[in-house]
Amino acid sequence: MKLESLQPGDLLYAAMEIVSDGTVPGFDEGQTIAAQGTRGVLINTGYLEEQPSQTLYLVRFETAEGLGPATACAADELRVADEGDEPSRARL
Repeated sequence: MKLESLQPGDLLYAAMEIVSDGTVPGFDEGQTIAAQGTRGVLINTGYLEEQPSQTLYLVRFETAEGLGPATACAADELRVADEGDEPSRARL
């Protein structure tokens, strides 16, 4: 499965450490939002008006308390589930 074919509710993973740029509520600039390998759920996809050719993925990553805040990620920051990972659909 490719990242582009995911639908809202599908599970994916952080391909690298996801760090706040200072715009995510509750996270200071430079603070880790999700460690590499952290599971998340796709909320939606979109793009910035200035860069319509670059797809952004709105993801909520798992935390010890549940799901964290919605975080916009670029494609290279994410990976789809492998066969050994959890099922591809979140139970919301």
